[in-house]
Amino acid sequence: MKNRCQTRQQRTPLLSRLLDSAARPAAPFHTPGHHGLGVAASLRAVWGDAIFAADLPELPELDNLFAPEEVIAESQALAAEAFGSDRTFFLVNGSTAGVMAAILATCAPGDKILLPRTVHRSVIAGLVFSGAQPVFVKPEVCPRTGLVGSVATATIAQALDDHPDLKAVLLVSPTYEGVCADIASIAQLCHDRNLPLLVDEAHGPHFGFHPGLPPSALSQGADLAVQSTHKVLSGLTQSAMLHLGRGDRRAAPRLHGDRVAQALQLVQSTSPSYLLLASLDAARMQMATQGEALMAGALALAQEARDRLRSLPGIEPFELPAPQPGFALLDLTRLTVDVRGLGQTGFDLDERLNQDHGVVAELPSLHHLTFIVSLGNRAADIDRLVNAFGAIAAAPAFGRRGDDVGLSEGLTSTLSRDIDDEAYGEMVMTPRDAHFSASDALEPALAVGRISAETVCPYPPGIPVLLPGERISAAAIAHLERVKAMGGVISGASDPSLKTLRVVS
Repeated sequence: MKNRCQTRQQRTPLLSRLLDSAARPAAPFHTPGHHGLGVAASLRAVWGDAIFAADLPELPELDNLFAPEEVIAESQALAAEAFGSDRTFFLVNGSTAGVMAAILATCAPGDKILLPRTVHRSVIAGLVFSGAQPVFVKPEVCPRTGLVGSVATATIAQALDDHPDLKAVLLVSPTYEGVCADIASIAQLCHDRNLPLLVDEAHGPHFGFHPGLPPSALSQGADLAVQSTHKVLSGLTQSAMLHLGRGDRRAAPRLHGDRVAQALQLVQSTSPSYLLLASLDAARMQMATQGEALMAGALALAQEARDRLRSLPGIEPFELPAPQPGFALLDLTRLTVDVRGLGQTGFDLDERLNQDHGVVAELPSLHHLTFIVSLGNRAADIDRLVNAFGAIAAAPAFGRRGDDVGLSEGLTSTLSRDIDDEAYGEMVMTPRDAHFSASDALEPALAVGRISAETVCPYPPGIPVLLPGERISAAAIAHLERVKAMGGVISGASDPSLKTLRVVS
């Protein structure tokens, strides 16, 4: 049985059909307009001919993403088998589309959904689209490092008791830094109340393919998981998957696949890129047939980097010695280093690593840098990373910034106790109502106490500090201005300079 499964997983029905179609002689009178030949010479010189020949629309032989019956249906079925789902949907608008669809499939206007305050901005978009009412819970914060984890099981249990009218629960697991929630325990709590558990697992598509990695959300009982295949695996940028859990087939379904399919038609492009779809097919085949070996290599490289960096002065790789609330497991392919000992901010070091040493981090923040070690990394990358940190640690620091570098009562990488407890204001309106309300642009000092009409967040990771419908606090504005002064990028604001903020009139 296992051999038959392996043989089946070696197939790439969609990719193979796309290549056949690209090679077929034809007189094209359809989109895209370049028809494989009318491409700018500058692009053709860089990318060659093959990619443009395969940039095809929904031709009859290529199936239809929204009503798949042939090669897309077969490819999605193979993905469901490989990732352990009941049904898998290919996404060409990234995990953003999957997260939005998950909310649209479970919540009507006014319905309550439980979620951590550290959700990605795509969740806020889902709230605006659906009209759902968020019930926010606080994630745990590591007191030693200030890193934000997931939500503790006890916190979820209390919120379920406090809000018996909830329609769904959404978690982010893993976090950008690879911290995982106790999905199994939380799933049981949700299912005891017949609530679906939705998991934004964008950074965990590799889970379950190696025993040294955390188990996938679906294997722990999640009803739906959204994964960014491009973030860690080999899918092209913007390609992702949405997986439905198998659940207990004897019980009434908590989540209907047809509703998810309908919701995806609202948020996905009606002109899906077959280059993205074919990359999902190939990435699935690669992981199904070579996943354990590929992940073993990534884990070994990450551990080597962690061991070597630990020996350098001023650098402390993040470890998780034992599970604790909100920090159930850690993805060891995520390498997060505390850089406060170097007397520089993560933003400064990110720029220095990039410009002077050719090392590019995934996520810079005030006190940390996070690096993704994936199947695309090699030993030379680890050498470059460690040597760059070694050179920085050995050089004279270019000036401490006092409180700007110090922890300053909890100002941490992307969130802090100050932010968690003080800056996040009361939700006065639903995000949808605030989004569609008339608004004014005010100076930040005058916006304090008013209701935000926009989503404002440092990016990456795209976790909002201000939400539409939330009352604006002075601490939130101070945090945003501080991040901007430290070199971070503010995303989502109508005025990225933060000279004005939009508030509900």
